[in-house]
Amino acid sequence: MILRPPRLPRAVWLVVGSTILAAVLLLGVFPTRSYLSQRDAIDREKTKVAVLDRENQRLAARVTELQTDAEIERLAREQYNLVKPGEEAYAILPAPEDAETGHRDLPPPPPDPSFWEQVVDTVTFWN
Repeated sequence: MILRPPRLPRAVWLVVGSTILAAVLLLGVFPTRSYLSQRDAIDREKTKVAVLDRENQRLAARVTELQTDAEIERLAREQYNLVKPGEEAYAILPAPEDAETGHRDLPPPPPDPSFWEQVVDTVTFWN
């Protein structure tokens, strides 16, 4: 007679299979999700670094430009209205514009005085 090992019940195989599946999920899926989210975060930060590098290069070029005599003179004349000795600075102001028509109008004349204002004017004139 051939001896066979005893067969395990179906419930035991179900528990063993579930345990193996849980182990695969714990060891495979969760670290993979973490890895993918970290990779996305690294990509976002690399983009930020590239933008900041370009901004730093632009600002470094501006610093170099601001150290030239020509740029200093241009800014002094433009922003502070400074002039060299012997020069004169003039400022010409534009006339006020009417917002609706775009024409430069004179201020409206004062309204005609009322009867009582004329009476008061006449009475106070003789004082």
